[in-house]
Amino acid sequence: MNVQDVLQSARTANLRLVRFQYCDNGGVIRGKATHASRLPTRISEGIGQTLAMGAWTGVETLAAVERMGPVGEFRLIPDPQTFSILPYVPNTASMMCDMITLDGQPWAADPRAFLKRMLARLARQGRRCEASVEHEFYFARQEMGKYVPADRSLCYSTNGLDEQAEVMDAVLAALEAQGILIELFHTELGPSQQELSIHHSEALRAADTVCLVRETVRGVARKFDLLATFAPKPFIDQAGSGAHIHFSLWEGKRNLFYDPTQPGTLSQLGRHFIGGVLHHLRGLLALSCGSVNSYSRLLPHFWSSAYIAWGFDNREGAIRVPSTFWGREGDSLNLELKCADHSGNPYLALGGLLAAGLDGVERRLEPGEPVAIDPGNFSDAEREQRGIRRLPTTLSEALDALEQDQVLLDALGPLLSAAYLAVKRNEVDFFKDKSPEEIAAQHFYKF
Repeated sequence: MNVQDVLQSARTANLRLVRFQYCDNGGVIRGKATHASRLPTRISEGIGQTLAMGAWTGVETLAAVERMGPVGEFRLIPDPQTFSILPYVPNTASMMCDMITLDGQPWAADPRAFLKRMLARLARQGRRCEASVEHEFYFARQEMGKYVPADRSLCYSTNGLDEQAEVMDAVLAALEAQGILIELFHTELGPSQQELSIHHSEALRAADTVCLVRETVRGVARKFDLLATFAPKPFIDQAGSGAHIHFSLWEGKRNLFYDPTQPGTLSQLGRHFIGGVLHHLRGLLALSCGSVNSYSRLLPHFWSSAYIAWGFDNREGAIRVPSTFWGREGDSLNLELKCADHSGNPYLALGGLLAAGLDGVERRLEPGEPVAIDPGNFSDAEREQRGIRRLPTTLSEALDALEQDQVLLDALGPLLSAAYLAVKRNEVDFFKDKSPEEIAAQHFYKF
């Protein structure tokens, strides 16, 4: 869709507001809205936003970052291809935005610009990345001032499908109306926990779609007096919710991760990509699991991944190589990053994933042997022998690893990396004296 298509659609739909949205370093989707009458000029000149928002945290505080205070602004410039009329609010549409400086250049602290830089690096090699996300979330309602699961459904059970059939039908209809292609839906392990899989697309669109899905699910749930929460661990005694990233690299119509002559049909390039991700995973985790609450989810034997390991159809590995589909093996082979959730900004998570994997490809890093059992079932000595390390167990530990990972820091750039680290250190400090229950409660509504 181009600018003229957007303006015509806005007139035809008799819109009143168009939201200019972005996902910030705290993982929160924010933005401003223009009145539709001003859209013809706003779509090119943007909406002003203070530079301080680059240092705004997920706990609604301002982290100390040089050049991100009360002086100066950037402009939110919308991407017309993300235009979507929102079915769950009246007379309103949204677009995801780039952050542009007053001299017309991408702002170095823009997470979306970071992903675009990584994709441009791929494009210079004649390659592209396709990606999709499995969205896990809970439906909840308030009882006596506390959030509780909306039902007591069982894992993969049809009674769970029945319990939330009306709200999920409305969710799916709203997503379809916005052009989002849906692959699968089922109930998950926790009570009233859902999982929704979206069809793959080019990586930038996939990240945009992550934001749109989250907004849509939450918006539709409100109409049923429910809260949909994508928090990583909303209920301490129940399963956590991930945002598993599926991805593949392509050259034209050729899937570069597929090679029928290799074990598991995984190409040597795919192995090197895995090697890069595993090598940088401790720092990458700070981007893909971006909240204090995330680390209550990443536990051994919880199918969320707790160790730096990979395997074929191993759902306890940080990287899983899923089974291919019969008759379209070459098209369907992809990799899955398990240790990712919705508190991580999707542009940072995907961009960091590419930076790590491409470093592995360039340096021909080997991932080691695939693990065929739950890595948590090895003894400590066996894990040490196999080079299987524990993932960071706190956000602070992951941030320490990110600060020591020059490849990821160079990819992010000095301004974005400084802002992100400051924001997350601020959040860590905010929660340092809070109990797990208090932490979960504070994340419940945020994501």
